[in-house]
Amino acid sequence: MALIDRRRFVGGALAGAAASVVAQGEQQKPALPAAAPVSTSKIRQSVSRWCYQKMSLDELCKNSAEIGLVAIDLLQPEEFEVPARYGLISSMGYASAGTINKGLNRLENHAEIEAGLRKFVPLAAKTGTPNVITFSGQRKGMSDEEGARNTVIGLNRVKSIMEDHGVTLVLELLNSKVNHPDYMADHVAWGVKVCEQVDSPKIKLLNDIYHMQIMEGDLIATIQKNAKWMGHFHTGGVPGRHELNDTQEVNWAGVMRGIQATGYTGFVAHEFLPTGDPMTSLREAYRICAV
Repeated sequence: MALIDRRRFVGGALAGAAASVVAQGEQQKPALPAAAPVSTSKIRQSVSRWCYQKMSLDELCKNSAEIGLVAIDLLQPEEFEVPARYGLISSMGYASAGTINKGLNRLENHAEIEAGLRKFVPLAAKTGTPNVITFSGQRKGMSDEEGARNTVIGLNRVKSIMEDHGVTLVLELLNSKVNHPDYMADHVAWGVKVCEQVDSPKIKLLNDIYHMQIMEGDLIATIQKNAKWMGHFHTGGVPGRHELNDTQEVNWAGVMRGIQATGYTGFVAHEFLPTGDPMTSLREAYRICAV
């Protein structure tokens, strides 16, 4: 299956939840599954909306609740409220805070990123969306040192917005080897350096494990060494960004135990492209990661 860039995905109109009427004429909300799985796992699992383009958001929410997931990831602002209809939350959303190609490493992008955050972070706070996403941008000849300095300037400019609303801005780490050539934040050490200089509890990293396995490996030790700055995680089988099964190289149960050992209380969102029945694949990913 060809890889699909999630940022190019444009969701269709949200499927409206049909109102059913009881005998007394009262409108009912969508009901939670009667026998939703109960897990003792401390890992709070979510799923990235963009990986299920053929499914409406309402359908994805309903199926995810039945599996036992607790959240939906990477939602647009107009979608933030939808998961609550099914007893879920929006674990991370977009807030017009830059793109992979146009990010924080260039000073000329900072005003636009700030404007997006000022507009959408209050909505994230209102809807209980704990995280919104941002990006470093591409190098385009810029040194990593200059890019880090500029990113620190940009994050210092917006960190009070995040702190005032209790929402975390997570800077995504992506691989520049396979999927996103020239992306600057392609190693954990670069992201940690930036976060340490900004030094805000509401500025952290989105550690996409798929991407970091490609770039540097040594997943558990790196996560545990830098646990203070880990604000969110994504999964995806390596190679290919498909199912979390025995066709790929990451020991997901081991990685989840490593994350859990740090005391992490955030979300791990599945961001893989199913090759078979999507809900069967998602159910298996949930089982593997429910340590």
